[in-house]
Amino acid sequence: MNRLAESYVKLVLALGEHDRDFVDAYYGPPQWRDGIKLAGMSLDAIQQSAKGIREQLLGTSVDPADELQQLRKHYLVKQLEAVLARVEMLEGKRLSFDEEAQALYDAEPPRHTEDDFKGILRSLDGLLPGTGPTTQRYEQFRKAFIIPGERLDTVFRAAITECRKRTKKHIELPSSENFVLEYVKNKSWSGYNWYKGESYSLIQINADLPIYIDRAVDLAAHEGYPGHHVYNTLLEQHLAKRLNWVEFTVYALFSPQSLIAEGTANFGIEVALPGNERVEFEREVFFPLAGMDSEQADRYYQIHQLAAKLNYAHNEAARGYLDGIFGREQAEEFLVSYALMSADRARQRVRFIDTYRSYVINYNLGQDLVRRYIESHGGTADRPDKRWEEFKQLLSSPRLPSQLR
Repeated sequence: MNRLAESYVKLVLALGEHDRDFVDAYYGPPQWRDGIKLAGMSLDAIQQSAKGIREQLLGTSVDPADELQQLRKHYLVKQLEAVLARVEMLEGKRLSFDEEAQALYDAEPPRHTEDDFKGILRSLDGLLPGTGPTTQRYEQFRKAFIIPGERLDTVFRAAITECRKRTKKHIELPSSENFVLEYVKNKSWSGYNWYKGESYSLIQINADLPIYIDRAVDLAAHEGYPGHHVYNTLLEQHLAKRLNWVEFTVYALFSPQSLIAEGTANFGIEVALPGNERVEFEREVFFPLAGMDSEQADRYYQIHQLAAKLNYAHNEAARGYLDGIFGREQAEEFLVSYALMSADRARQRVRFIDTYRSYVINYNLGQDLVRRYIESHGGTADRPDKRWEEFKQLLSSPRLPSQLR
């Protein structure tokens, strides 16, 4: 299987020469990447090679009692199927939102109607101060909780420090692990982790639009601890280095791995700072650092947690837009109406969908699948140590989205 895994890595690198977003991280042998650049494989050659490797993998015998090897085999097969689907998309094949999500991410996104969101909006309407449309009142309420630009770095570094401290109580990380934090502009995303290998990450925060107080912990945990930085570090440590599984020296963005990566990163927020612990910590630490009224923390998070239930509106906007039901302006209007986004943020979100398409499912569906999987294995909120144990195990394994159900 090692030989087939090496071939898989080289195919991912080859596809990355045609699709600049496909290879999210690579820290394998530099000569493999150099060789791929020189070879200049066509999409057709990548497709034929991927089909051949997949067939060889399917014919490879693995001890049924060896769960880890079974997981490895199935992981490689599904990752290769995502390579094949992405090649077809680059060659012009059009997939529906649901077909694409299944082909690339091994997942079936649920459907939500406008009525599902309207019920949540009615509940919010009763909590928000003032009169007028819910979207405007929500935006007006949140203005007082924008982190001032001059305090942004202080708040973010405090968030990362706290998330890192809590993570390291439960997950042993290499002593050399580290990151660099940068602020950037003109991006379609709000934060990004560029994993460089050797337990090192570049974490970028998009400062284009206002950043609200809740995003400090969200981004610190999601991009850093116990999210992407920890996920990639553990895969490198346990699978790439200890087991010499070379397939984990490359991260194919449009693949089932991303649902696990984004799902664990989002669920990791509540693993690190569960329930009231988060509100208490932010009230005592973040609100003063940001120059905000700590007395408003409870109310802010009551509204924030209810608004978070509108998250699947992002998927429905993407589904309608990608399936041709919505035009660009309609997709933006849907996000304003049902995800309570400002017009600027809705435009940014549709830019994200333009580039990453059905990738949006990995955040909310991924989080829900990860939560259900960990809780079904005993990692419930009232058993935090077990929750951390199951979370670490998932971060360190080649489990697929369809295996979380």
